[in-house]
Amino acid sequence: MFCSNCGKEIDDKAVVCIHCDCAVGNQEKQIVVQLPKQQKSYVAALLLCFFLGTLGAHHFYTGRPAQGLIMLVITFTGIGLIITIPWAIIEFFIILCGGFGTADGGKLV
Repeated sequence: MFCSNCGKEIDDKAVVCIHCDCAVGNQEKQIVVQLPKQQKSYVAALLLCFFLGTLGAHHFYTGRPAQGLIMLVITFTGIGLIITIPWAIIEFFIILCGGFGTADGGKLV
């Protein structure tokens, strides 16, 4: 192997070049850690949607703050409830049927 800084030949297992003291790029191995998917309560999401659905509370709970914020802002506009009430009712039935999960793909348990 050759040093990427000075170009001189170095040992394949070297961490630092013995000629220029430059760190060799292959010294670190990337470790990929896969975190478990979020698991949120099915009942909590259902109740949040039923009681605070027009405010987007169930979206905040399941890790979708952008959608929750959109519902919240629309609710407080002039005719916002005309939009968010049917939206919340539809999502209530989606949660009820098991078609709603967390933002990272986790399930409601």
